Amino acid sequence: MVKDSHVYRDEHNAFAAQTADPRAARLMPRKAGSADLPLHGGHVPKWLTDRMTRLGAVIAEAIIHYYGRDELLRRLAHPFWFQSFGAVMGMDWHSSGITTSVVGALKRGLEPLSGELGIHVCGGRGAHSRRTPHELRDIDARVGFDGGALATASRLVAKVSTPGPMTS
Repeated sequence: MVKDSHVYRDEHNAFAAQTADPRAARLMPRKAGSADLPLHGGHVPKWLTDRMTRLGAVIAEAIIHYYGRDELLRRLAHPFWFQSFGAVMGMDWHSSGITTSVVGALKRGLEPLSGELGIHVCGGRGAHSRRTPHELRDIDARVGFDGGALATASRLVAKVSTPGPMTS
């Protein structure tokens, strides 16, 4: 047990040393692994999407105010933290569609706060995903970053991540 704890602490400290934020050593441990998640059909009920929207916005706002925007983005990029965040928001821990549900809830919840927090969530599932370049240009007009370049990058990423025929 002591050896495992020591190994974990060394891996954790190595991760913290790689980040720009010295607080990272105590913020979020880094573990590696995999999880098999079954696919589920159907839709998230409205009462749950409403709850996820409110709760996700409050949690994201607290993280931004306490740790900063970079920390929120770092956490959202961490797959296990993201999965746990979705579970806290009310999704089953093993539900497929958790990514689109969580990001959709954050998009709805953070949109009214985007000017104050400096976080803008774009995209979505289906037709919403095709509006991402337009959303980026709209934010560019309000905030003043290169929305055209981000829209181009968004289209390229969408092409790469779109499932297609697989060859061996």
